[in-house]
Amino acid sequence: MNAQQFLDQMAATANALDLEAHMDLISKDVSVFGVPGFDVIGYDDWLNQCKHEFGNKLLKCVSYKGLNVLAETPEKVMFKSMETVEGSDGTVNTNGIEFIIQKEADGVWRVSQERVLPEDELENDMRRGALLT
Repeated sequence: MNAQQFLDQMAATANALDLEAHMDLISKDVSVFGVPGFDVIGYDDWLNQCKHEFGNKLLKCVSYKGLNVLAETPEKVMFKSMETVEGSDGTVNTNGIEFIIQKEADGVWRVSQERVLPEDELENDMRRGALLT
């Protein structure tokens, strides 16, 4: 599994509002950092947010552009990408995200860590051409 294939699966499962398939891409031990108002978001928080968004059809489209692989081993990949979430109400949120995905004991690749990039880091990455949109 490469990082682009993983992002394609993340987007496809979210766009299909397929909660079970989407959550199968998320580690039970996931940690999400950098979300304003939260110290750390875990699996249950992610699940509850997706249940709400998918159940109420609040998502119009999730997409990823740009890919910068930072480190890679046979069992783990660290990379950055731009995530755009379009809401059914017309809102559009775009964030730079740093992902760590890893192959878990059952052979499935899942997000184990996600970090929303602060504005200065995102601007620096874009200026260097490390994260093109």
